[in-house]
Amino acid sequence: MPVPEFVLRLRDHVGTDPLWLPGVSAVVIDGDGQVLLGRRADNGRWAVVSGILEPGEEPGVAVARECREETGVEVEVLALTSVACSEPVVYPNGDRAQYLDVCFWCRPVAGEARVADDESTDVGWFPPDALPEPLNPSTRERIDRTLAHMAALDAGRPHGPYFAR
Repeated sequence: MPVPEFVLRLRDHVGTDPLWLPGVSAVVIDGDGQVLLGRRADNGRWAVVSGILEPGEEPGVAVARECREETGVEVEVLALTSVACSEPVVYPNGDRAQYLDVCFWCRPVAGEARVADDESTDVGWFPPDALPEPLNPSTRERIDRTLAHMAALDAGRPHGPYFAR
């Protein structure tokens, strides 16, 4: 996975000490109810599109950029569905990080799903009840929170984003 330039500069100062980083993820759902997933090049697991915000970048702008860069799919950001903290991550090189994930429900508006960069080895659309394995641990949770948000809206119930407790 490409590491953003600003993170590399931080690593020059902090070495492998833990970094707290802002991230975004996109649960992209098409008109048939299928979810866009990519198979990550770093661990081989299927996951929703995600990435690190650049300094000063708005989360909604970042999630749309990540979708375009990783899958070739242009999206419309519809709603914030959750804000949660990831588990600590230790990368093979010893770097440690933890992420604040801001997750959005998105819909595709243009483009064809394809591997668009070196972060994924495969990209595809899947029914939420038949997701491929191996699945990134946070992906099922992000999809379920987004589907709950959608169901509440369909039922006419106000539904804000999920905030982890």
